[in-house]
Amino acid sequence: MLEALLVPTGVVALAEIGDKTQLLALVLAARYRKPLPIIAGIFIATLLNHALAGAVGALAAAALGPDILRWVLGLSFIVMGIWTLIPDKIDDAQETAPPRFGVFAATVIAFFLLEMGDKTQIATVALAARYDALALVVIGTTLGMMLANVPVVLLGQLAGKSLPLRPIHITTAAIFVVMGVVVLMRGV
Repeated sequence: MLEALLVPTGVVALAEIGDKTQLLALVLAARYRKPLPIIAGIFIATLLNHALAGAVGALAAAALGPDILRWVLGLSFIVMGIWTLIPDKIDDAQETAPPRFGVFAATVIAFFLLEMGDKTQIATVALAARYDALALVVIGTTLGMMLANVPVVLLGQLAGKSLPLRPIHITTAAIFVVMGVVVLMRGV
């Protein structure tokens, strides 16, 4: 059961580095300089988003047979690995838009919407389908998101410019591909 917590935490923390939501955290931190509402907003948005994604993954695991699930999961992890190598960008328009409902609400709304269809959300679906421990997967993916984004919020632009993104993306991609191959060879 510990694996259902630790694997999602590590995978999402690595996948999130250089992701568009991490770039959004950097933009919000640099623009509004209010780390606590930004961090709280990231947490709430991620928890809601990943709980929904995890529920979809758990439903998919229940609805698909083991052979189909094995192929869907294996190929999903491999696709996630390839997707991780594609760098994300954030529109400049998001940087200048003033928050209508305050920094916390703006962060919740922006993170929730930006995370829709993102690789970490899709990874949460796949991980929830892989492990029969929905709560642990959601806690793990949320923790991974916080591990990647809180330092960016706290350190602002310094963190965003000093991380070696390419080696991190390659490592994350390799982890996803290995997970995909293991699932395909071993089964769910």
